[in-house]
Amino acid sequence: MIKKILVSQPKPTSEKSPYFDIASRFDVELVFRPFIKVEGISAKDFRAQKVNILDYSAIVFTSRHAIDHFFTMAKELRVAIPEDMKYFCVTETIALYIQKYVQYRKRKVFFGETGKIDDLIPTMVKHKTEKYLVPMSDVHNDSLANLLDSKKLNHKECVMYKTVSNDFTPEEVENFDYDMLIFFSPSGIESLTKNFPDFKQDKIAIATFGPTTAKAAKEAGLRLDIEAPTEKYPSMTSALQHYLLEKQG
Repeated sequence: MIKKILVSQPKPTSEKSPYFDIASRFDVELVFRPFIKVEGISAKDFRAQKVNILDYSAIVFTSRHAIDHFFTMAKELRVAIPEDMKYFCVTETIALYIQKYVQYRKRKVFFGETGKIDDLIPTMVKHKTEKYLVPMSDVHNDSLANLLDSKKLNHKECVMYKTVSNDFTPEEVENFDYDMLIFFSPSGIESLTKNFPDFKQDKIAIATFGPTTAKAAKEAGLRLDIEAPTEKYPSMTSALQHYLLEKQG
């Protein structure tokens, strides 16, 4: 019987989140507790990458984390970002977030429609003369760099922030009495094994979102009860609802 579920993400800000419907419908307690957190790297570590922000005429943002840590690093390095700097963002939501740091002008902010970097590429190709800087997390692969290479764009990737384990307090460890754990990244699985080295799954159900998270869970010797997304259940909430329906009716 599933009564208490740990969702390794921040609590949704909207009351209309499907998670709250699930909690009410199936009479389960949902605890939102991120297993990981994002931190900026030090100015010293950034300098070691030998990247000069002002050598670039355009910045590519793939997340709000990237925006926060880019402007924080610029401030720390006392770099004044020129007004004609161009910004290319994977979604409009990320593009609008830039307003937190600079005056938003449509002529210098570009964004894709689908949230996938592939959708942004045609716009970047139209600005072929730009020198692109891509702030990234320490956890990334070369797919973006390879894609920009294939379009013969002038670009440079740099690490500006890192994902670290969000350690549990002794009290949290003691009260770890969940019937289900939900993970959204391989880093979350790593955090579980770090915080609970003697973790025994037994009857605890485990849900993962994304193929890399599922792979990390299996490699850690965990049994997966829910794997999302699938064609039928594209979101974690739809997959969770289906699971609880089957188990608890």
